Amino acid sequence: MSATPTEQVQDSAADSTSSEQVINTTSETAEAAKQALAEEDLSIPEDVPTADDPSSRAAKNDLSGAGFTLDEFASLLSKYDYNFKPGDIVNGTVFALESKGAMIDIGAKTAAFMPLQEVSINRVEGLSDVLLPGEIREFFIMSEENEDGQLSLSIRRIEYQRAWERVRQLQKEDATIYSEVFATNRGGALVRVEGLRGFIPGSHISTRKPKEELVADFLPLKFLEVDEERNRLVLSHRRALVERKMNRLEVGEVVIGAVRGIKPYGAFIDIGGVSGLLHISEISHEHIETPHSVLNVNDQMKVMIIDLDAERGRISLSTKALEPEPGDMLTDPQKVFDKAEEMAARYKQMLLEQAEEGEDPEVVPLD
Repeated sequence: MSATPTEQVQDSAADSTSSEQVINTTSETAEAAKQALAEEDLSIPEDVPTADDPSSRAAKNDLSGAGFTLDEFASLLSKYDYNFKPGDIVNGTVFALESKGAMIDIGAKTAAFMPLQEVSINRVEGLSDVLLPGEIREFFIMSEENEDGQLSLSIRRIEYQRAWERVRQLQKEDATIYSEVFATNRGGALVRVEGLRGFIPGSHISTRKPKEELVADFLPLKFLEVDEERNRLVLSHRRALVERKMNRLEVGEVVIGAVRGIKPYGAFIDIGGVSGLLHISEISHEHIETPHSVLNVNDQMKVMIIDLDAERGRISLSTKALEPEPGDMLTDPQKVFDKAEEMAARYKQMLLEQAEEGEDPEVVPLD
């Protein structure tokens, strides 16, 4: 049955009202969604794990699709060449101190080991005197890996190498060093220089003290021999003193000294803490059979410096150049000493004239 026109109009109005309601509802929903989005907190929650958080990773990796097994991977890793060779110096981290040595991480497959005796060139009571857990420093690789794949390390070898480099440089600079005597023996005294053991021959110790009483004394020293291959480090106390004294002395100067020793070839004269040699040929213009015929130990006398050899640590002395008349040292030594400064002035003038004429200076009679 067909609807009447009136009914059609009513249906149309109803449809229109329904559409408006749908449109209004949709609009309100969109507006509400916008409002909710605006109010939503988009910050990352604190409980969300980060990429470097171990808890965010799977406890066990599935390598089924990797193309090789775990055993194969371990085999490849064991063949990896770390290029650690004896003689290399590498950085390492101390991670354990044990009674017999230290465990060091140098990035190898197995922790390296440093024995206690290799911790320092100097004597130490324990590892903790030198190392701290977590400390990073250089280590010397002493040997190939052992059967456990472990390398042996040393700090002492590094210190040893650098100590020899340092003493070679000091010798090249002709430096004077100070070192403590820690022991003496029949031949001389022992000291340490940059951690290396050095020897002072008895003939190069210049002091009135008995040799045994030098222990714990600090002495000025010069280098005589630096030989790493032979492990020889020889020093001179006398040279250091002579050099220091030489800075205040000059050829032609008259000094007062005391006879400390007499040998067949001459006498050793102490002049202010250092020894000079008065050779038998420089005692008098007259021939002398032996220095004992003219000099006695502990005699006080005036001598003139005729040569200063800093390199060899030697001071050469003369009384012959001070003789007013040849042979005065044999017949009247007091006359020699009384006129010493006058004769020395004449000697200096002679040296000056010889230098101006280009002649080699020599000791000659001045009368």
